[in-house]
Amino acid sequence: MGYPAVSFRYYNEEEMVKAGVMDMHRCIEVMEECFDLMGKGDYRMGGRNANSHGILLSFPDESPFPNMPVNGPDRRFMAMVAYVGGRFNCVGEKWYGSNHANLEKGLPRSILMCTINNADTGALEVLASGNLVSNVRTGAIPGVGTKYLANPDAEVCGLVACGAISRGCFTAIADQAKNLKVVKLFDIKEAAIDKLEAFIKENYPQLEVVRCASMQEAVEGSDIVNVASSGKIMPKLEEAWLKKGAYVSLPAGIDFEHEFLASDRCKIVVDNWKMYEAWSAELPHPLHKSGNLLGDLLIDLIEDKEYDPEKKPILNIGDIIAGNVKGRTSKDDIILFGMGGQPVYDVAWTKEVTDKAQEMGLGVELKVWDKPYLA
Repeated sequence: MGYPAVSFRYYNEEEMVKAGVMDMHRCIEVMEECFDLMGKGDYRMGGRNANSHGILLSFPDESPFPNMPVNGPDRRFMAMVAYVGGRFNCVGEKWYGSNHANLEKGLPRSILMCTINNADTGALEVLASGNLVSNVRTGAIPGVGTKYLANPDAEVCGLVACGAISRGCFTAIADQAKNLKVVKLFDIKEAAIDKLEAFIKENYPQLEVVRCASMQEAVEGSDIVNVASSGKIMPKLEEAWLKKGAYVSLPAGIDFEHEFLASDRCKIVVDNWKMYEAWSAELPHPLHKSGNLLGDLLIDLIEDKEYDPEKKPILNIGDIIAGNVKGRTSKDDIILFGMGGQPVYDVAWTKEVTDKAQEMGLGVELKVWDKPYLA
């Protein structure tokens, strides 16, 4: 029998930009589509429950081997794999390398690559620069939440932390919050506020920007709140600060009063509860010490009998989008949306952008073989 040649296309970061990787509005649409597929069950990730975030390669604090890396801030490698169904119908991976010390070398903290593989044969079809894929899809998820969980007449958005993640999140929130008028900014670093304020004033001149002296000031009176602190900082949001009807977007570390989370005074929505259950099986407890996401905190509270998911279900955004459950049922609902990042996002957005890149004639074709050597 004859053996077909196998090749794949490589797309660098510049080509990904040309193909629209920075198009936040389109990314929100693709993420919404992705969540709908998840709500219907047309997806797979790794692990025993097919919902694992990924396989983490970490390092010890000390090593007898001179060449082995040692533990440090954001020092990790991770393989994040997924199948996405529907029109995407592909398997893919985000390969994640991260080291905070990269910043001293003039490099980004994380250096990422994404692949797309044929779902039938497994053949590699795409290798693409992944930093912007990951950045934009991270920002897009709060935008999906804004569409489905925020009150449509929301006028005030409070941003806690003003780094790169907040910038992406705000771009997505502003895309969906059509009546936005005021943006309130808080960060422990004045320079970060300066940078985000300049970005908003340049790109959204119709919005009033308010610099806040405290997290409380940024949260109080806000219809939409986004908390995107980085590193080991884990801000605590007080229930008393939250406006009735607030949508609270939580893509990073967070803490709340445990009684508030378990009460009927708020609704809790996550990107995919089964992913946190997978983390619970894979990582040592308490999860919230290391992971610090809302989902991690909820897992710990359930294990400690402080939260009963039978009495107060934790909703998945995919189930809301697919119409399986209802999200907001009242203008006064306070809705907390916790998210942790999933490889299905990266695979879907990489597929979308690289399909467009191929239509544009971008990329380089690289040969795997004309005929396999072991045929």
